[in-house]
Amino acid sequence: TGRGVLCNKPYSGTEVIKVYGDEHVKTGDLIVYTSADSVFQIAAHEETVPLEELYRICRVAREMLAGEHAVGRVIARPFKTDETGNFVRTANRHDFSLVPPGLTLPEYLSSRGKKVVGVGKIQDIFASRGIAESHRTESNAEGVEKTISLLQEKWEGLLFVNLVDFDSKFGHRNDAAGYARALSELD
Repeated sequence: TGRGVLCNKPYSGTEVIKVYGDEHVKTGDLIVYTSADSVFQIAAHEETVPLEELYRICRVAREMLAGEHAVGRVIARPFKTDETGNFVRTANRHDFSLVPPGLTLPEYLSSRGKKVVGVGKIQDIFASRGIAESHRTESNAEGVEKTISLLQEKWEGLLFVNLVDFDSKFGHRNDAAGYARALSELD
């Protein structure tokens, strides 16, 4: 990629940018880390590494991390500096998934003339296979709003929804109380 690497070990995604963010901004070296599941994450400040470059780097990593010891996803984790001077992740995350090894439900339905629409990160999860239309969302509220809007349209197929806050804000943080509040809000 032409860039160095910082961290290169298991780390919390929010903590890794606090610890390595300043050095990354100074050097342009990529913050590389993993979490408990089968992922390889690359964090970069959007002003230090433009989004398209970060995505290109992740595509290179995706090609490398295949085969016998493949990882499930390579994740681009862009961040920025907020108004208080802290580093915060942006909504420009993008997952580069392994291509599913067999026929997926979205592909099966698509092959039978059914439209498959994804809300949230569904397209990333299935490496775009079988997804006719995708709507990225930044929150559960936006995902619910988009889902309701799509349900009012006339079409036949599968509406596959991922409400992103359950995973990113509460599940990965082991925040049972936050998860419960989000469930109540959804209900």
